[in-house]
Amino acid sequence: MNREGRNRGACATATPPCLGLLLLLTVLAQPAAAKLLIPMDLGQTDHLKAYGVAYHALQRGESVEWLLNFRGGSFLIEETAAGEQDCLLGGVRYEASSGSATVAIYDEIEGANMEMILLEKAPKVAIYGPPTMEPWDDAVTLALNYADIPFERIWDPEVLDGKLALYDWLHLHHEDFTGQYGKFYSSYHDAPWYIEQQRTFEAAATAAGFRTVWEHKHAVARRVREFMANGGFLFAMCSATDSFDIALSAMNLDIVDTPF
Repeated sequence: MNREGRNRGACATATPPCLGLLLLLTVLAQPAAAKLLIPMDLGQTDHLKAYGVAYHALQRGESVEWLLNFRGGSFLIEETAAGEQDCLLGGVRYEASSGSATVAIYDEIEGANMEMILLEKAPKVAIYGPPTMEPWDDAVTLALNYADIPFERIWDPEVLDGKLALYDWLHLHHEDFTGQYGKFYSSYHDAPWYIEQQRTFEAAATAAGFRTVWEHKHAVARRVREFMANGGFLFAMCSATDSFDIALSAMNLDIVDTPF
């Protein structure tokens, strides 16, 4: 075969990968899509509602970029009519970000102590609390309601029935997993609401087959620990933080005082 023939053969053999490379370069050359930037710095008009806007975008199957350390941890969402309407209805400040402006944001994040986290799933949230729990008694309940982020309320029966596996995120607040009904005995043990709470907890323990409330709560704490071990996220505050650790440390050991 002469040189010309060999060159033609080499070129013909190389055509498919060359074409693939050309297509890849063509895709990479496309401008970045326009986005809606939701700043979370002091210029934001409603921070809680802004979280709701990001959550709703995830519910619609859109991706959300969480820009850690960029303007207070801002969000980039897809530029859609639904996203813009959410911002307008919620009084959330947003800025249109063109393709070039979005690339500039990425460049700034790459060169600083910042990070872009891609969010792709709207987490299913559960709030743990007894049936007597008042909605104004828990700051997270108030915040989620205000932000229009959906959640479900669960308590001991659901936890012991394995229902935690249905959720991605669990919130604990005033719970006392040591079985002492909170830290209010000395001040409120004669109060009607405290007496009713004690009756509720004791009835729940009996219905679940436990002799005492502390045994019941220790079993619940074990299930919550399993939830976290399996990848679940836990947010605890107030008495839930220390009483949860104490219950796990004293597992199956009676550490409560005579009144309990």
